[in-house]
Amino acid sequence: MKSPTRNLRRGFTIIEVIVIVVILGVIAAVVAPRLLGRIGQSRQAVAKTNAAALATAMNTYIIDCGMPPDGSQITILMERPSNVDANVWKGPYMPNADSLRDPWGNLFVLTIPGQVNVDFDIVSYGSDGQPGGEGEAADVIYGKK
Repeated sequence: MKSPTRNLRRGFTIIEVIVIVVILGVIAAVVAPRLLGRIGQSRQAVAKTNAAALATAMNTYIIDCGMPPDGSQITILMERPSNVDANVWKGPYMPNADSLRDPWGNLFVLTIPGQVNVDFDIVSYGSDGQPGGEGEAADVIYGKK
């Protein structure tokens, strides 16, 4: 006759689970701020790269169509302005309309004449969409270090 065997179930006690959750919480509290800071830095870097690409497209536009008037919008790189002859406009100068937006979803701003560059500036106002700011909200201007 077989002796009755107890089915032993192995698992974590509630204390062990609480300790694990606390350890994970501490790790998250230490690591999360560093990661979030890196995300802001990477968006600034992407904005700089995109502004440089827009500046190249803008230079091509100027070669084809001449200098746009003050107050022109960055959308002239995608849609022919009414004051530009269809025979000289060889656009669109960017692959899609999304390339006119910064990493925060705002349109880049075209400033003519430029405050940093002679002819024009390509500007992103950062995460807050307002001039000025620090960190992720800092302005990104093509040509400014």
